[in-house]
Amino acid sequence: MKKKIVIVDDHILIANALASIISNFENYDVLYVCENGAELQKKMHSAPLPDIILLDISMPIMDGFETANWLKTKHSSILIMALSMQDDEYSLIKMIKNGAKGYLLKNAHPKELEEALDKMVKNGQYFQEWATSKVLSTLHANGKLTNGISISDREKEFLKYTITEMTYKEIAEKMFCSPRTIENYRDSLFEKLELKTRVGLAVYALKNGYEE
Repeated sequence: MKKKIVIVDDHILIANALASIISNFENYDVLYVCENGAELQKKMHSAPLPDIILLDISMPIMDGFETANWLKTKHSSILIMALSMQDDEYSLIKMIKNGAKGYLLKNAHPKELEEALDKMVKNGQYFQEWATSKVLSTLHANGKLTNGISISDREKEFLKYTITEMTYKEIAEKMFCSPRTIENYRDSLFEKLELKTRVGLAVYALKNGYEE
């Protein structure tokens, strides 16, 4: 049976083009298109529920962050894939925190979109290469992942700030230490947790409760 998809994007030409592309995919059908999260909320009261929602981030009235968080609360079984031009760490982290199980840039080839949908359905998640597999296994693992790993109080404090929009320099000022010390905390945690990016540290921090 084909999986049902809803597209939420305020750029109607893009949304309709995307729907046309997906209509050629073997395992997927598009139910309908919405311009923002508020329209999606209204539509879902009477229309069939989808299996997957392709969700833009920058939208008027109700953006992708708010929409994802609402879906996580009200319809947690629906798989959310963020489809955006935004490739910054903050957007990725916030969408994951708000329940997205996938994140794909809009410049992706149609074949990659189909493969991304297949993998998200099969594995419960799909993120492009820049969001490493180590990050994702951290996010979706059961329980806390600090067992057997010694993380100092100062490293835990640093982890808390990786979730924010602060630069490493600003984190250093907040923690009353030098930027070099912050780099040491970062590199130490990279090694201990087998991660390579700030995204990885931030998602680890979210999963393990190191929030402000």
